[in-house]
Amino acid sequence: MAASIMEHGEDAFRKLFKLYKRRSPPPDFSDVLDFSKIVKCDKVFPTKLDPTVVSDGEAKMEGLRPIRDWQAFGIQGYPGFIFISNPFLHGSQHYWIRQCLKTYPQKPNVCNLDMHMSPTETEDIWGKSAHLLQSKDSGKREPKTLLEKLRWVTLGYHYNWDTKTYSADHYTPFPDDLYSLSHHIAAACGFASFRAEAGILNYYHSDSSLGIHVDESELDHTPPLLSFSFGQSAVFLLGGTQREDLPTAMYMHSGDVMVMSGHSRLLYHAVPRIVPAPKGDPLNPTLELDGLDLGPDHGLTQPCTQGKSPLVRKVSAEDWAVCSRYIQTSRLNMTVRQVLGPGMAFPKVDTTKQTERSDTEGYHEVQDGQNRGPKKKKRNDC
Repeated sequence: MAASIMEHGEDAFRKLFKLYKRRSPPPDFSDVLDFSKIVKCDKVFPTKLDPTVVSDGEAKMEGLRPIRDWQAFGIQGYPGFIFISNPFLHGSQHYWIRQCLKTYPQKPNVCNLDMHMSPTETEDIWGKSAHLLQSKDSGKREPKTLLEKLRWVTLGYHYNWDTKTYSADHYTPFPDDLYSLSHHIAAACGFASFRAEAGILNYYHSDSSLGIHVDESELDHTPPLLSFSFGQSAVFLLGGTQREDLPTAMYMHSGDVMVMSGHSRLLYHAVPRIVPAPKGDPLNPTLELDGLDLGPDHGLTQPCTQGKSPLVRKVSAEDWAVCSRYIQTSRLNMTVRQVLGPGMAFPKVDTTKQTERSDTEGYHEVQDGQNRGPKKKKRNDC
């Protein structure tokens, strides 16, 4: 496949993006790396993490297994890229999925629905959607709930989709639980000083994709970018510093974490396709919800460190019924980044000025060829 793309001399990334996005005939997925099944691959190598920076108790507070038990990988030719294959304890993903759907979309956080709806209409997205979503007949075409119309949510320093910038005056407190989770993941990868300052949540459906882009809006590119995946799986393409560089395709399954740092921090990447989660996935809603109550076997309902209560808490059966219905056909992605370096402040600049690299897609999802963020000038990009 790669040889064929290079022979034709076409933009290698764009052509591979279109290939995996294609519905008929379906593409050949045999070249897609699957870190959950890797036994031996010349392109992939194990990455050592630091198990001393986060205690087992601290990890358990966030629903994580001890760091020494994580499976982390790197890819030849991508220094600074770390792929962690589902480091979460069995049952703990339920909490983070519930946070993405019920907690994080709440005000004062910002979402795509705020672009064309009043604050009162988007005040309680979960409450206005939960019953309707749960009672839907999968065989009928019914109006979408607000939760199903959700495309992105921003946290902390809120990303401006028009100017592709952050600003000091558009900020709300970053969630404590996600801050702690991100800090510990980054510390295990060698970034103990990482501070989670901004987050973008993307909500993908079965026909969704994310265009080719680079994350360069942060003022300091030294800290890593963290990406968490939950729900259905995705094909992720990781390219180079130029659009012409041939990307590497890999699966992101539920619970997987990617860390992009160093050379890999400013590489082109995209998500051309959402694919069904592997059979036997613990989040498959057709399976029994063992681990739903996160009982004593997981240690998540008991204090994990002296004097502290766990961050990951029990998800009620009622809440999980809504969440499981949602993720039958959907994927959730949380990207967390540090915006400012030590001693840095936001410059006083013209906020209407676009960034120099105008071909950057941004983080909003593309569905059926339409950007779901604020309207922009149409382009010939994927």
